[in-house]
Amino acid sequence: MAHLSAGKINFSLLRELARKDIVSLLEKFSGTKAIFWDEQLTGPIGLVAEYSFLKELDVVKMFQLKPGRLPSISVKNTLFITRPEVELMDCIADNLHNEENQGYSASKEYQLIFVSRRSAVCEQRLKDKGVYGTLTNIDELPIDFFPLDNDVISMELDNIFKDLYVDCETSPLHQIAHGLMSLQSLYGIFPNVVGKGRYARNVFELMTRMRRDIGVDCDPPMSPLFDTLMIIDRTVDLITPVVTQLTYEGLIDEFYGIKHNTAKLPGEKFQASSPGAQSPRADDSSVKSVVLNSAEELYADLRDKNFSAVGTALSRKAKAISAQYEERHEAKTVSELKQFVAKLPQMQATKQSLALHTSVAELIKEITISEDFQEALQVEQDLLNGIDTDKVCPYIEDFICKQEPLTKILRLICLQSAANSGLKPRVLEHYKREIIHAYGFQHMITLHNLEACGLLRLQQSNRPFTVIRRALNLTVDDVNEITPTDISYVHSIYAPLSVRLIQWAAKPGWKQISDVLNLIPGHLVQETQPISIDLRRNSKNNVHSSIEETKVTLVFFLGGCTYAEISALRFLSKREDAPTDYLIATTNIINGESFLTSLSETLTNSL
Repeated sequence: MAHLSAGKINFSLLRELARKDIVSLLEKFSGTKAIFWDEQLTGPIGLVAEYSFLKELDVVKMFQLKPGRLPSISVKNTLFITRPEVELMDCIADNLHNEENQGYSASKEYQLIFVSRRSAVCEQRLKDKGVYGTLTNIDELPIDFFPLDNDVISMELDNIFKDLYVDCETSPLHQIAHGLMSLQSLYGIFPNVVGKGRYARNVFELMTRMRRDIGVDCDPPMSPLFDTLMIIDRTVDLITPVVTQLTYEGLIDEFYGIKHNTAKLPGEKFQASSPGAQSPRADDSSVKSVVLNSAEELYADLRDKNFSAVGTALSRKAKAISAQYEERHEAKTVSELKQFVAKLPQMQATKQSLALHTSVAELIKEITISEDFQEALQVEQDLLNGIDTDKVCPYIEDFICKQEPLTKILRLICLQSAANSGLKPRVLEHYKREIIHAYGFQHMITLHNLEACGLLRLQQSNRPFTVIRRALNLTVDDVNEITPTDISYVHSIYAPLSVRLIQWAAKPGWKQISDVLNLIPGHLVQETQPISIDLRRNSKNNVHSSIEETKVTLVFFLGGCTYAEISALRFLSKREDAPTDYLIATTNIINGESFLTSLSETLTNSL
């Protein structure tokens, strides 16, 4: 995990803190332990504590939490580790009732641990189910952020967008504010806070209230490592999540999904020796789990490139490795042979890495060169440029008639709606009618949710997106995908609105685009947080970094961000004239399918 400390800010501190919290929690319960995990937590917790680490804390077995009888296992402590979700409490209640019926409850201790906050609603549910008293202890594991890489951290809140913008459930804002406060306790107060969007100001006000309640005297005694916290609400930019990502990392996520730094790929395409690739399971030989992060040098180089540039990069790397192996013929002395042998392990690892990513690139290319993919991409680009957005799109109609995956259709309809500042009534009604006829009446809920959060809406009298697109140069012709000069390379034509706003905030400043900002929904935040003069002056003495030497901005995406947006921010950070370095914090990582699927249980269950 050394790569986590290789960035501008040492994000390995978050992992170390999480591990300490896990140790402190599990040491409360003496004796052997069996853990029953909420399935949605196994991936995030795995980022900070692997099974070997938990075994050292007397964890004998781990199981997935599900209704019914618990497996028979001889341990003193049974731990349920879950998110604070009412449905999960029903599952635990069913487990405990079965334990009581079997007569096991008297000889064991049952512990409930919430990640990351206790929930009074959940505890009341357990009381209503009659099992609250069976639990020996109820505690919490306060992990707010999980480090995904040396420049990306995530809260891994997969349902956050639906909770906030469909169900209007604002309790997650408190968790978000608490998470940002925990970052301040580790890395210093954010001197400047800027933001845009529906809930950006709410989060800042909650942070201010929490800081006031704690007391300014309790501020961390360190100079700020971040110059600015920028909060970007997802509703500011609803286009980017539904546009196809065209970076290497983005396409892996589009086609196979990346969850908690791991992609599941067709196992038969890879050799068992591939680095980061785990051997197929006996019960699922067709799947290979591949870990993807900057610990692998080649992946760190490839991930942010437009896919058009990946083949050239792989070819160049192959030639370099071949040249290195040829050096063995030039070694004449014992000393030269020793030098070659010393480099051999690294060369072999690089060769295996090259084989892995060549296979991945071939998998992706099979899809990207297909006629279906190219046609869909052309439709996306036409919609982004405002071509025929007032009409029913024949391509979308064909998709519906062929009963293509619903998320594929909804992405294009939502893109048309956003790019056109809404759909004309007859167009919207036509799409809704066709979808319900083709996919069933249950998707009235899906369509309602898309309208509730603004992904589908009726056209306004004016078209603000047309003005925004032109003012911020969101669509760019003749993009250089091989050696890019603009962030639009991540979509081959479209610069993510969210990242363009971030770019303008740093230089020349949002004052220059105040008219455009007024067209974008949501509150504007431009605040400063008081910090003692001594802390500002002593920033050079800080062991981590210095805001006087290099400005560092933490961009927090409230409602999720895409890998394409992350790549675009990395691109901005690497520019020679970059006014600031960007690190990314987010509630979760999304792509078009996961974004739309999360909005409706009906949609989730039907796919």
